Amino acid sequence: MKKKSAVKVDPEILSGTPCFSGTRVPVRALLDYIEGGDTLDEFLDQYPTVPRKQAVAFLEESVDAIVKKSLLPA
Repeated sequence: MKKKSAVKVDPEILSGTPCFSGTRVPVRALLDYIEGGDTLDEFLDQYPTVPRKQAVAFLEESVDAIVKKSLLPA
């Protein structure tokens, strides 16, 4: 059985912007926080509808996708 993704893309939610499943919080918001030097806790304080487990799952999925892409032949 496939595990549920932490991210959902739905054209009815923020015009299809990738969001944390079950929320209207764009995943880009977490990336912006991290890029700006903020911590995961600071992000979660500002977006309490995103569970920690879901944010961590998104980060893990992102790392997996990057690693898989880097292993593809050129």
